[in-house]
Amino acid sequence: MDQTTIGFIGLGKLGLECAEIFAGRYRTLGYDVSPRKSDLVEIKASIHEVLVESQWIFIAVPTPHADGYDGSVPSSELPPTDFGYDDVMTVLESIKQHCDHEKNIVLISTVLPGTVRKRFANEIDPQHNFFYNPYLIAMGSVKWDMVNPEMVMIGTDRDDKALAQTLIDLYQPIVQNDPRYVTGTWEECEAIKIFYNTFISAKIALVNMIQDFATRIGNINVDVVTDALAGSTMRIMGAKYMTAGMGDAGACHPRDNIALRWLAQEYDLGYDLFATIVLARERQARNLAWYLIDVAERYDLTGSIVIHGKAYKPDVPYCIGSYSTLIGHYIQENGIQVKYLDPLADDTTDVVNSLDQPAVVLLAHNRHVTYGYTGNDLDDRFYSEIPPGSILVDPWRRLNTDDRYTVIHYGNTR
Repeated sequence: MDQTTIGFIGLGKLGLECAEIFAGRYRTLGYDVSPRKSDLVEIKASIHEVLVESQWIFIAVPTPHADGYDGSVPSSELPPTDFGYDDVMTVLESIKQHCDHEKNIVLISTVLPGTVRKRFANEIDPQHNFFYNPYLIAMGSVKWDMVNPEMVMIGTDRDDKALAQTLIDLYQPIVQNDPRYVTGTWEECEAIKIFYNTFISAKIALVNMIQDFATRIGNINVDVVTDALAGSTMRIMGAKYMTAGMGDAGACHPRDNIALRWLAQEYDLGYDLFATIVLARERQARNLAWYLIDVAERYDLTGSIVIHGKAYKPDVPYCIGSYSTLIGHYIQENGIQVKYLDPLADDTTDVVNSLDQPAVVLLAHNRHVTYGYTGNDLDDRFYSEIPPGSILVDPWRRLNTDDRYTVIHYGNTR
């Protein structure tokens, strides 16, 4: 065990699991305003204890949007807005109050480009070293992503290579895949993080646009088109996020595009590409909702539309930014009640544990598509028994035909 002491402020959805990775190598302390438990991290009762005892202080507190901006309901018509930075400012005030000698302070929370220098730098005593080091990790695979990062971004005031190397040295014993280390200014790493997420949103919007065209034109299997594009690595990017299906979702990507709308307005770019991405995501959800309604009418199941998976991805409880609830919003907008099958969903509104009659069921969750990159052999079992005679709409086109159900591969109109 290395004698270096790591302190984590914020032990929420990401912070605790990341802290536990560090705890496998370093003494790791943690503090959160809510009670937490861990067999690996020393949970402290006060932020003061963590700040005083740690050489490295990782800030992993939320930078949220206001209610209604997470992407789980339509937001394209709302005024653009920045993230909320109150929690970060509170931690920086505590550091100012309790830390009277040099500390290495690492902010991993997502912020917009320019935020560290404009909002935080003046709150940090010059004796401290301040790093902006956002992570590329996702719910459901946090620890795997933490030790197998595509890259590690390290931002310092003026791209101080020697200072950045001290953080690289901290990571090298815990990562497993020999990642790229990208160093730059605070602003450069802020931009890398936010535009990385936005590129993903744009890719998903594009492949789901192809799915929309396939549904309307006919005689098109969207996978034939997207597989061809995914393999075109000379001029287009790689295969990840090139499977048409459900839209971009979660606590990061939808809201990052919303925040970038605010930044485009703040710097008077004269255009708002991000608004188009947000609007496309919403219209694609509406198109799928209308498709489900049409299927329900054709099969005389209008009162029985069920979405299999309410959380924004399989194996997590979080409904923040859920594409399922966005689709559900458009179904209900047409006066039709929708129910959800999801044993983990933290929002239990309209969630049922089982179905007692045939229904139109949207298979929103697919573990293989979501987590296949980790190498796990995943089982995509139903969350409950599906009554015979149900119509299963599979936007991932993975489920085989079954005598008990009618299976529709959304996006394949051959």
